[in-house]
Amino acid sequence: MVSQKLLDFLNKGIARELQVSIQYMWQHIQVTGTEGAIVEDVFRKTAIAEMKHAERLAERLDYLNGVATTKPDPIFVRGSLIEMLKQNEQDEEKAINLYKQAIQAAAEEGDYTTRRLLEEILAEEETHINTFGKLLVGMTEPFTQPGTSQIE
Repeated sequence: MVSQKLLDFLNKGIARELQVSIQYMWQHIQVTGTEGAIVEDVFRKTAIAEMKHAERLAERLDYLNGVATTKPDPIFVRGSLIEMLKQNEQDEEKAINLYKQAIQAAAEEGDYTTRRLLEEILAEEETHINTFGKLLVGMTEPFTQPGTSQIE
């Protein structure tokens, strides 16, 4: 028997994954200009990956006799590309924190299958935040990299 706490973590993950899958898909459509052309495919592919996370979490929740939410967390779709990337970084950070807590709860309950699923999703979320961070640096400091100096 799984705890309500772990079921709630899974549902929070689903709500979050629904949110960002919609958010990134709309951002993919809304970006414009040269910079938009660079990132639109990243947004699209990440949206699809996030929807797959929602599906995997919902399947696990169903297996554990929980009921999956259909309501996403609040969606951010307007603003400049830099605002989008900053919001996306924040959303990925929230996901990382959520999944770390959920992994701990699954481990404490001895639910190794849920733990493994969450660890796989966590690894992908860390890749997403890294990608958004690199894009953000590229948009705000196009000719420098952290830890380097410009030639004078």
